[in-house]
Amino acid sequence: MKLATRINSFLRIEGYDLEKTLSDFKNLGLGYVDLNYPEHIVGYEADSMKALLEKYDLQLNGVALRFRNEFINGELGNSDSTVADKALQLCKDAADYCRAVGGKVVTIWLGYDGFDYSFQINYKKVWDQIIKAYQEIADYAPDLKISIEYKPFQPRAYAFVEGMGVTGMILHDVNRENIGVTLDYCHMLMKHENPAFAADIFGSQNKLYGIHLNDGYGLNDDGLMVGTSTPFKTLEMLYYLKKHDYDGVIYFDTFPIIEGAVEECERNIEMIHYMDKLIDRLGLNYIQSIIDKNDAVAASQLMFDFFKGGE
Repeated sequence: MKLATRINSFLRIEGYDLEKTLSDFKNLGLGYVDLNYPEHIVGYEADSMKALLEKYDLQLNGVALRFRNEFINGELGNSDSTVADKALQLCKDAADYCRAVGGKVVTIWLGYDGFDYSFQINYKKVWDQIIKAYQEIADYAPDLKISIEYKPFQPRAYAFVEGMGVTGMILHDVNRENIGVTLDYCHMLMKHENPAFAADIFGSQNKLYGIHLNDGYGLNDDGLMVGTSTPFKTLEMLYYLKKHDYDGVIYFDTFPIIEGAVEECERNIEMIHYMDKLIDRLGLNYIQSIIDKNDAVAASQLMFDFFKGGE
């Protein structure tokens, strides 16, 4: 199992920098790193970042775009072509950096492409602009996986790329082999999606490029520890990752604030390994046989079996 965790959970600690954070990652037994671009790469050319990762036996999974300041009224879909072009160039620069350091995935979350009021944006124009931008990014870096991360709202009242349906339509319209999806568990709960549904559909299409695992209550991007508020939904999602042979990284996108970052990550690691063992104890074929019954009582018994430890 390939695991990574959120760098910013550690950087908030007094006296921490990127190197201290990566040292903790190694001690935790993590094998992979996701860098926010350009946030985390400041002061690190590609060669120096690669050397730093090698020092702690870590592999770059990929980079995640972070748009700030001038992009608050939209990124790739911004009505100001100058700003939209800057967002597009930032994505290309991120791809170059990712490749140079040895990563494989460029994750693009368009947090500011959206709207807050009726009559505020030209939906079809923004759609066409975003589609064209994704095509250009995918064609610019055909050797990398370009991954769309969706979220229904926050920071905008309505995000443009807001759920699995819209994201699936984007994949269809972009029509490139190297474009896929990063599923964020909390984002799906916020959308009132069942995470397993998206994992099954995108996983069956070989379009599942990333998993951001956390937990929450559906009203906010809570970033709670894995399996703490919706454990059965988490188990169901993990089942579909195994069913579809997901070989990418599972990234703990959790937000320890009161909790210690190391201790919180340890719980995430312990939980996901335990859940993985539960699924193996019951077996993929047995779990599938219950699903095939389309029977709520049988599904309830399966959940009870999980609750008892897969005995």
